[in-house]
Amino acid sequence: MPRKSFVPGAALLVTAALAAGLTGCSSGSTTGTGSSDGKGGDTTAASQSAQPGRYQTLPEACGLPSRGTLRDMLPGDGQPLSPADARKIYAGRADVTYDTDRRVGCQWTRETTEGTRHLTLDIQRAVSYNAAVSDDDRAQEIYLGKEQAAKIPSDGSGSPSASASPKDQPKGKPTDQPKPTASATGQGDGKDADAGGKKTDGDATPATPTPSASPSTSPSGTPSDPATGPGSPLAPRVLDGLGDAAFLNDQLITTDSGVHRDITVVFRTSNVIVTLTYDQWSTDKTQLPESQELQDKARSLAGELADSLSE
Repeated sequence: MPRKSFVPGAALLVTAALAAGLTGCSSGSTTGTGSSDGKGGDTTAASQSAQPGRYQTLPEACGLPSRGTLRDMLPGDGQPLSPADARKIYAGRADVTYDTDRRVGCQWTRETTEGTRHLTLDIQRAVSYNAAVSDDDRAQEIYLGKEQAAKIPSDGSGSPSASASPKDQPKGKPTDQPKPTASATGQGDGKDADAGGKKTDGDATPATPTPSASPSTSPSGTPSDPATGPGSPLAPRVLDGLGDAAFLNDQLITTDSGVHRDITVVFRTSNVIVTLTYDQWSTDKTQLPESQELQDKARSLAGELADSLSE
């Protein structure tokens, strides 16, 4: 009987000792292999590669351009505006969006006897839902999609911007101004220009112009534009010194009702993409809207917006 009562107690003690030893070995093994450290490292790496963007909200778009800038970009024809008309024009019309922390926009229009000018502003905040992609990277993807869609030449591929920095480009140079008459003299009629393969950038492939009294057009109906053709400092191009990345596009388009020039400036700053479109319409197809003036004003506003977002 004493022996029978002793053995179970010994067995219990041995079992407890073995269990404690196995528990200690298991704990030591986990620490030694570094599996917990590795898990923490993976979490840190994912956190570092998916940083949130600088911007978590967006400003009110219609309030961004200064009143002086709007007056300059939406000039009149010498006729004074009534206070009510001035408020209506310069206040702009806000775009309707479902989430103003993700996208905002505004539009301004002024009609005059010399034509109509439109200014539109679109501001988008990119948010990445991929743990391996940061908000800034997602914004860059969106920006590059816009640049590729506009067919903007990149630096080093024969882009006009390689020979002249857009930011330092002097204003009012004679070579910067459209010269339809002089250009037409060396090119002949529109058919000869087509045979020479001279085209403008963008979706249209216009011919070289004849004198201003009768501009030649491509089959698509868009007049040629020597002001922004290949080799011109005003051609569509990547811009330096504006946000983290930027480009400018310039298109001259004709319709049955007239001709208009559309200037588009797109830039990215952190996880925000700004798209600015500025155009001038004219019912007189012989009077082409001037590229230099419109580009200068659009780029000036883009710089103002970039500075405002950086504050």
